[in-house]
Amino acid sequence: MVAAEASERRFRLTLHYDGERFHGWQVQPSVRTVQGEVEAALARITGGRPVSVIAAGRTDTGVHATGQVVSVAMPARWDRTSLERALNAVLPADVWVAAVDEAPLAFHARFDAVGRAYLYHVGTARSANSPFQRRWCWPLGEAIDFERVCSAAARFRGTHEFSAFARSGQPERGYRCTVFRSEWSEWGASGYEYRVVANRFLHHMVRYMVGTMIDVARGRRPVDDVDMLLGPGTGIVTSPPAPANGLCLVRVYYDETELAPEPESRDLHAAGRGA
Repeated sequence: MVAAEASERRFRLTLHYDGERFHGWQVQPSVRTVQGEVEAALARITGGRPVSVIAAGRTDTGVHATGQVVSVAMPARWDRTSLERALNAVLPADVWVAAVDEAPLAFHARFDAVGRAYLYHVGTARSANSPFQRRWCWPLGEAIDFERVCSAAARFRGTHEFSAFARSGQPERGYRCTVFRSEWSEWGASGYEYRVVANRFLHHMVRYMVGTMIDVARGRRPVDDVDMLLGPGTGIVTSPPAPANGLCLVRVYYDETELAPEPESRDLHAAGRGA
């Protein structure tokens, strides 16, 4: 075992990718995925040696990332600088290694993570329909009530049952999630952005949350619906999920001290300015 460990080094990669042309993170037969491209690049720089990677989260089709974390074991001859340079030389243009750090051999990108952060962009201005914006936002193209959307976001903070906000669940782990941060802010002149930090996320959870909050902000449903959806079965359902292209994984947390919950009494307008 000691000899095997000495022959390898484990690295932590931080990836950026544009999810538009990917069928999500996880390898699937006959479709293009981020994991598939990263593992193909690793095989190329190691002379055909199969290399598996583990990601902190499995982003869905069309979802982007600027903070995806990946763990990978490499032969001991590789160092941070040479690995970053080699990978970026062969990866496709829509995937980029932003950073490489050496990690303990036991590091696991998914199981060691204690929280994740996502951003969602909603374009309320006409300019959101520009081809230089619409790929990375929901080009809603209409005004929303900022106070109502902030009020809805505040109700997600804390530990709740999110089964109503999951397309599919993990029965063995349950549906309870703890949301540490949930707030809206201005996104320049284009619209608004939503930032959410939680210990875990269920399948499509953020997109169902955003779709429901935007319907609240458009006056299509009451703010109290959020409380009902987070409670025991009441017969009501979420709004349709927001489009995938507005969603981006921006950070993975490995230190619990960075996940302090926000005060419940935080002013909604202050929350909106504090992205």
